[in-house]
Amino acid sequence: MADRPNLVFIFSDQQRYDTMACYGNTWINTPNLNQLALRSFIFRNAYVTQPVCTPSRASIMTGLYPHTAGPVLNGIPLPADVPCFPEMAPSDYHYAYLGKWHLGHGDRAQHGFTTWVSTEDGHGDQTGRGAPVSSLSNFHQHLLDNGFKPDRDSGELMTFTPNGRTSFPAEYQMAPYLGDRAAEFIDGNGDRPFVMYVSCVEPHSPYVGPMQDMYNPPDLPVGPTFLKRPGGASLLHRVKADYYLRYLNGGDASQDQYMSTWAAVGEDVATEMGWRALRAHYFASITLVDQMVGKIINALDRNGLSDNTIVVFTSDHGDLLGDHGMLEKRSFYEESARVPLLMSVPSLSREQQEIGGSFSHIDLVPTLLDLLGQPISGRLHGRSRMGVLEGRETLEDNDVIIEWNGIREGHLDRGMATPEMDRLNHSMWRSIVSNRWKLNLCPGDQSELFDLNMDPYEELNLFDDPAQKDRIRDLTSRIRMWQHLTRDSAPLPNV
Repeated sequence: MADRPNLVFIFSDQQRYDTMACYGNTWINTPNLNQLALRSFIFRNAYVTQPVCTPSRASIMTGLYPHTAGPVLNGIPLPADVPCFPEMAPSDYHYAYLGKWHLGHGDRAQHGFTTWVSTEDGHGDQTGRGAPVSSLSNFHQHLLDNGFKPDRDSGELMTFTPNGRTSFPAEYQMAPYLGDRAAEFIDGNGDRPFVMYVSCVEPHSPYVGPMQDMYNPPDLPVGPTFLKRPGGASLLHRVKADYYLRYLNGGDASQDQYMSTWAAVGEDVATEMGWRALRAHYFASITLVDQMVGKIINALDRNGLSDNTIVVFTSDHGDLLGDHGMLEKRSFYEESARVPLLMSVPSLSREQQEIGGSFSHIDLVPTLLDLLGQPISGRLHGRSRMGVLEGRETLEDNDVIIEWNGIREGHLDRGMATPEMDRLNHSMWRSIVSNRWKLNLCPGDQSELFDLNMDPYEELNLFDDPAQKDRIRDLTSRIRMWQHLTRDSAPLPNV
């Protein structure tokens, strides 16, 4: 391993796996990510620990599953006594965090970071948008300095809403802003080793924005589950699909508060072409992420730091975008739970190398600690994958566990569109991906089993197939063993 390498960890928000050329997307405009991929380890099947912002980010930062880290739902802050990566890594490094935090107050340096660039206005004791404002972000001040006016009166301070920012030119969106701040940090810190995390909000909804005319919606490829209600799946998935697809049969989505405020701001969900346009807007916003990555890579190059800097790129979860008839995340479907993951480690390889099998975000912290030559605490749930990077091991038999944590101590995640969706969404689930089979278990709903080898789009639920009973029992026993090791108490159905 190189002597005292730097680490740049870049993660977007809600970016699904099929959004880069290295994952088979031949038409998306991401030249900087493409160049990064050419010198990176590409993890073909990387999964989050829970497909929603705060729990996933908690695992990325702590190396713990959400049920241990604490934030099992959005709106629950990360406890101050749960260590993040800088609190486990070398003490003489300079630690910077730039962008969306979403683990509590995002307006102040914390958890071992000394440089902090905030992008979301303070939310009192909450993390969700719309909570009481306590302070304003660096990004807010940047917009004021450039002549923009806030669009929301919080009662205490005027703030910029994500929906209001959609009309701003591309250079004033969050990702380009963070690219500039990250480049400035690199320019000013070449004399000591550093770790920098950069977290943008793109391509999270709202999907409309300054790049939205990049693609022609009729020409956009879609898969076999696009706008298709999932038959034989959980009741939760069927109810969600019925809701998201309801306006194809008539009605005015602009009068639907959830759809017009959260899920499909400014989009036409009453026609197939409108849904295709929504997807086009989403994929176009990833070019903003790509531009941010380009600014960071260029800064490393001009400062002569590229050969001694590990660069990681991933996302906190994906987005269904009409696949299986749904939007957003909160699902174990591949489009929601599987994300891109690139690792550029110049001391190990300067060429593109594909890593097969399944990888979990839970292994990020121990792997990065190992790459920095640090001891790995036994309290972490994951393990270092240095052996995989060095070619001594594989991930072919690696099991990946994904959580959904429902209700915890009376705390509700953001209210969904209907009371029925809320009721079903708050049941607890556990999922395992093992040898490209995926088992999703819930004691209060229809469980699911998918053969990702033969059914990569997860169209056929095999859970009730008698021929799969022994497979289900084996996979369930693997989940129970994981529960024992991580002290997880979520109920599972008898199988």
